[in-house]
Amino acid sequence: MTIQFSRRLAIVGGILVPLGETIRRWSTWQQSPANLFDDYIMGAFLLYGAWRTGNNIYSGQRYLAAAWAFACGFGYYSFFGQLNSLRLQERDPAPIPSEWVAVIKGIALLLAIIALVISLKRLPEGKD
Repeated sequence: MTIQFSRRLAIVGGILVPLGETIRRWSTWQQSPANLFDDYIMGAFLLYGAWRTGNNIYSGQRYLAAAWAFACGFGYYSFFGQLNSLRLQERDPAPIPSEWVAVIKGIALLLAIIALVISLKRLPEGKD
């Protein structure tokens, strides 16, 4: 896997995360707006990192890595918070079962970690 994989995943994540969170919290976002808009910030950061990497892979690499580190931090908090909510038998606002939300968040966190590791690799001179 190359940094191009990490970049493409950032584009996909930068679009899908805010979209998915909007669907998930559509009827409850007024209760805690910060829980909705943090995903918009993360999505924007991922798209910015992908854009910078697309312009110049060498100078953009640090932005992509920072975006993935940011996503990993948010993902960690979100995934383990979701597991705690499952343990407490709290219902998730999503239109799907809470267990599925936890699975989706776990997969997203795993992909973010993989993308972070890839984006931190030293790039060969003159290649991507």
